[in-house]
Amino acid sequence: MDIKNKIIEEIRKIYDPELPVNIYELGLIYDIKVNGRKADIKMTLTTPNCPVAESLPKEVKEGAMQVEGIDDVNLELVWDPPWNKDMMSDAAKLELNL
Repeated sequence: MDIKNKIIEEIRKIYDPELPVNIYELGLIYDIKVNGRKADIKMTLTTPNCPVAESLPKEVKEGAMQVEGIDDVNLELVWDPPWNKDMMSDAAKLELNL
């Protein structure tokens, strides 16, 4: 398994505290790039007023740092494009009965 997939595997362990779905399936991770031992991750939140706006990005960064071969993570919180329900995976939509 390549490093990017290992990072995704770690991120899938992180759940939105208000929904029974991991943040990867919710579509909150916009991009993951691995360059050598560094990962660049772009993510968003369901809303700028999200109650976990401070802790969730930190959890993602810490999860990615758990991956063997990663020494540094640059996490960028972005708001464009704004998150919407269409960004969820089919599995997440099924889980939430959407």
